[in-house]
Amino acid sequence: MAAETSLSDIRQRIDKIDEQIEKLISERAQCAIDVATVKRQSGDTNFYRPEREAQILDKIKKQNSGVLSDEEMARLFREIMSACLALEQPLKIAFLGPEGTYTQSAALKHFGHSVKTTAVAAIDEVFREVESGTANYGVIPVENSTEGMVNQSMDMFVNSPLIICGEVQLRIHHHFLSRLSDIKNIKRIYSHQQSFAQCREWLNTHMLGIERIVVNSNAEAARLASQENDAAAIAGETAAEIYHLQSIASNIEDDPQNTTRFLVVGNEKTGASGKDKTSILLSSQNRPGALYSLLEPFRRFGVSMTRVESRPAKLGMWEYVFFVDVEGHINDKNVQNALSEIKSDATMFKILGSYPKAVIA
Repeated sequence: MAAETSLSDIRQRIDKIDEQIEKLISERAQCAIDVATVKRQSGDTNFYRPEREAQILDKIKKQNSGVLSDEEMARLFREIMSACLALEQPLKIAFLGPEGTYTQSAALKHFGHSVKTTAVAAIDEVFREVESGTANYGVIPVENSTEGMVNQSMDMFVNSPLIICGEVQLRIHHHFLSRLSDIKNIKRIYSHQQSFAQCREWLNTHMLGIERIVVNSNAEAARLASQENDAAAIAGETAAEIYHLQSIASNIEDDPQNTTRFLVVGNEKTGASGKDKTSILLSSQNRPGALYSLLEPFRRFGVSMTRVESRPAKLGMWEYVFFVDVEGHINDKNVQNALSEIKSDATMFKILGSYPKAVIA
């Protein structure tokens, strides 16, 4: 009897807490509407502020002292913020589709589920959707911890006027999916070429000799596998749910730390959040020591480089452009000083954007 009384008391307490939470969320939503009103009156139509959201989520995690993990607490607040922002201005987000890709998962992780996501067939279409104003922002894959850069994404930045507004890092877990439950009856496997590479060891151990067919995305692989009785796909849990496939094997990636980095592209510059990264596109003269001389100001002004990647410039034989990521915001004095010197020596110089650093989850 005592146990039943105690359980009843706890449930009553939960009901009261839920009432308080609901009231506070409603108050926060009203504040969002008030913010939108003030902005419209001042002529400010930029309702989405990634640096402000990054600061809030960082503060939430630092203040968290309960039984929920910091990441879970931040995820809950991410959804509250998403719903409140939708009251100010519903955002349209273009992503590399179709439905069920890891890129869609990255978009929802970054913006929350209260945005409208639109799947497009290719990376260049993501850029076009944003450049034309059809979408407010776009999300594209740019780098995998195992297989390296997504070259098409990087090449788009050479000529596109879009700015990098944010980044998302997503832990990638691949699943072996099929309509079948018996792996022995599978005759072919569909997946993206990078996923095949990321699962090479598992495939060579369990599916050696089975035909591997490369398609544009893991979600497309799942769609195709859902239409055939003797096929399988390598894809994520979301694709499995959408296309009603069974997971024959989970987490088949070779590297358990397998992570993909995605970029958020848009037209608006992002303010400083306090924990930022800046991306630059550079080119130098083709002579000995040119790259070292070009990048040396970063060392002198104490700017830490986190990545340097080269790509053919497509402007002449053996000409290259360099994609460089550094810690700090373009408004930071040391970053400004370093970039000012680099700009004067570079044959090509383009700031791709400053944005809050991502958290892996």
